[in-house]
Amino acid sequence: MNELATKYNPSEVEDKWYDYWMRHDLFKSTPDAREPYTIVIPPPNVTGVLHMGHMLNNTIQDILVRRARMTGKNALWVPGTDHASIATEAKVVAKLAEKGIQKSDLTREEFLKHAWDWTHQYGGIILQQLRKLGASCDWSRTAFTMDDLRSKSVTKVFVDLYRRGLIYRGKRMVNWDPKAKTALSDIEVIYKEEHSKLYYLRYYIVGEDRYAVVATTRPETIMGDTAMCINPDDPKNAHLKGKRVIVPLVGREIPVIEDDYVDMEFGTGCLKVTPAHDVNDYMLGQKHNLDTIDIFNDDATISEAAGMYIGMDRFAVREQIAKDLAEAGLIEKVENYENKVGYSERNADTVAEPRLSNQWFLRMDELARPAVGAVDSDTVRFIPEKFKNTFDHWMAEIHDWCISRQLWWGHRIPAWYLPDGSFVVAMDADEALKLACEKDPSLTAADLRQEEDGLDTWFSSWLWPITLFNGILDPDNEEMRYYYPTTDLVTGPDIIFFWVARMIMAGYGFAGKEPFRNVYFTGIVRDEIGRKMSKQLGNSPDALKLIADYGADGVRVGIMLCAPAGNDILFDTKLCETGRNFCNKMWNAFRLVKGWEVSAEATQPEAARFAISWMKERLAQSTEEIADLFSKFRISEALREAYRLFWDDFSSWYLEMVKPAYGSPSDSTTYNETLGIFDSLLRLLHPFMPFITEELWQHLTERRDGESIMYAQIELPADRHPHEARLMETVKAAVNGLRNIRAEKNIPNKEPLTVNIIGSWDKAVDAPVMKLANASAVNHNATKDPAAATFMVGLTEINVPLLDSIDVEAETAKLEKDLKYYQGFKVSVEKKLGNERFVNNAPAAVVEGERKKLADAEAKIATITAALEAIRK
Repeated sequence: MNELATKYNPSEVEDKWYDYWMRHDLFKSTPDAREPYTIVIPPPNVTGVLHMGHMLNNTIQDILVRRARMTGKNALWVPGTDHASIATEAKVVAKLAEKGIQKSDLTREEFLKHAWDWTHQYGGIILQQLRKLGASCDWSRTAFTMDDLRSKSVTKVFVDLYRRGLIYRGKRMVNWDPKAKTALSDIEVIYKEEHSKLYYLRYYIVGEDRYAVVATTRPETIMGDTAMCINPDDPKNAHLKGKRVIVPLVGREIPVIEDDYVDMEFGTGCLKVTPAHDVNDYMLGQKHNLDTIDIFNDDATISEAAGMYIGMDRFAVREQIAKDLAEAGLIEKVENYENKVGYSERNADTVAEPRLSNQWFLRMDELARPAVGAVDSDTVRFIPEKFKNTFDHWMAEIHDWCISRQLWWGHRIPAWYLPDGSFVVAMDADEALKLACEKDPSLTAADLRQEEDGLDTWFSSWLWPITLFNGILDPDNEEMRYYYPTTDLVTGPDIIFFWVARMIMAGYGFAGKEPFRNVYFTGIVRDEIGRKMSKQLGNSPDALKLIADYGADGVRVGIMLCAPAGNDILFDTKLCETGRNFCNKMWNAFRLVKGWEVSAEATQPEAARFAISWMKERLAQSTEEIADLFSKFRISEALREAYRLFWDDFSSWYLEMVKPAYGSPSDSTTYNETLGIFDSLLRLLHPFMPFITEELWQHLTERRDGESIMYAQIELPADRHPHEARLMETVKAAVNGLRNIRAEKNIPNKEPLTVNIIGSWDKAVDAPVMKLANASAVNHNATKDPAAATFMVGLTEINVPLLDSIDVEAETAKLEKDLKYYQGFKVSVEKKLGNERFVNNAPAAVVEGERKKLADAEAKIATITAALEAIRK
């Protein structure tokens, strides 16, 4: 092993050891007799790049998996990426547009070739970036939600669910992304508060010269109105019962219907009903058998069915129709209005549009029941537990899942249409033809047309923990039996229903058991003033630049110091400086120890013997504490405990007690014990700081090629010393008191002190106190020296003679100043106590407090007077 460099260079160390780990297959796992520990990565988008959320999530996963290896488990972390249908297709469409190519100009096969080219070029970049962070995934198992195994598994699940009657096709109201031209699930719509306008429109009553007023934020949708609705119990609108009204500008007559759904207090109590463009209106339309007029094309321009403004964009129509309505005298008034507008989760600038559409749906009730039971019973444990309420709320409101998307990039729905409009669902085209021929033997393959729609991306990722072990196609294989259920899942609470709930449903639905035992929810990474990090705000640091500036270990420590489970992370780059400084502290401490000259003949000092016993006990205590914190997923606290152990106990106290005197060698016993303690410290820190701990551990002693700290076991030290641990608190108190005296009296560190003990004292602490405080002697049962500086450790007085160590003139002046102060203070208290009105009327406790002040002042005056007399002699 080469000589350790003077300064720690993270980039050299990190690149070297990651290459070493990879060359020796140290992240690889295969089933064996050990207890398995399994984590599957939340698959990032295949075209994604590393951001702070990924940094947090994957640092936690790496800490857990490295810790598992070091506690004797067969640890496996499976990596992979998600094909991200909407996001990836949008990127490919944009790239083609730069070349003047429209998606509509291409066949499906031509477009998919471009998509695969894009994926091969950019896909997996994020996984390469995770290596810079130190992620110890078994890269030989890297999966992709659209690779052959995952794709066949998705198809099989779809076919099985369809044959169980859980998948159906129907025309339903869905959320529509007009930019991507695809359906969205309810939870892919993000609602934002916006400043809008509320338009009060006049609907004239047929045959009368009166009108009803309807308030709406979307005047452009009046072209799809097929009814007006009032509450049957609303007296102010009772005159409208049984009437018909005329849609303003459009001129169409529509009926007035009655339903208690209408809020009598909102607006005028009259509701326009547009069944094709509002979820609630659609339900009213179904209930009252209303006509449906779809006024939008799939890109949210106005369709021919509207009869007006054909081809115009919906928002341009909103402006124009407001002008036209005003000119026609059909607007009563316009008010400013705050409302929530739904945006596409994948196209943040695109307002989602409720739309009636033929889609494929998955019935969720049957699948949801065992998942709810698993979470409520803690078979699947949520950390923090508060997220069980979020989960239960979602599951109580669960709707059928719209699983189809109008996209080419993704898993194509395995359904084939027959000439008569019916369809068959099959694993492939051959099976589809066979099923079709059972209906009509004359059919050929040319007569069948496969469904153009693809599946929602989440339909593949909900199977992720199962398909990573081929549990759909070969459910009883060895790896499925060994690694499944997985152990821990680390994810964000924002996808608790998108992904977590659905994986639990899939686990019970297709593997018969839960997919994981624990779900650790991270918080949202925010900047130092609490804003969510985002590209738009420009407050999200470049993750790779952070690693370049502070080192991967420094960044990992920085981000974990502020990352309690489930709570948002207020990230500040100063925390990364703390992490980098800690690395430097470890480096310098190691160089100090390895720089000692060692002699086999040297005798071990008593201070070193005491220090070793105490440090071993602290190691044992911390090892227990860290294990307990890990069991509770309090990972940030576990890091803080390890940090304190190294920085405070080991560096600030232990090394000071054991380091040899200047120019003298260390005894071999102390040196070897110190290296052993350093080894234990590196093992505790390795999961948090993999690179620097590997580098230092390799320098501790000669290692075999392929040997690594990541497989060095963390075990509870058997050698316990609770007595020394208790005595060390006395040592710390005494040394801190003596150091304070040096500071107050300006006594140089090199000048030895004499320490007199008045009261009970364990002689076992003499040696460490003398070493740490540079004391020449500790005198027991000493008499009190009034000229000495004193302080208390518990009930014991420590007395330090100062005449040989101080400037007599300066100390005399200080004592005289103190004496004058306390004499004046005594006079003021005596004056108060001499006031009969005060003594007779003040609460007894107040009077008693003043008497105590008097007694304390008298004692101080006596002590200072004695000290002055001693100095003047």
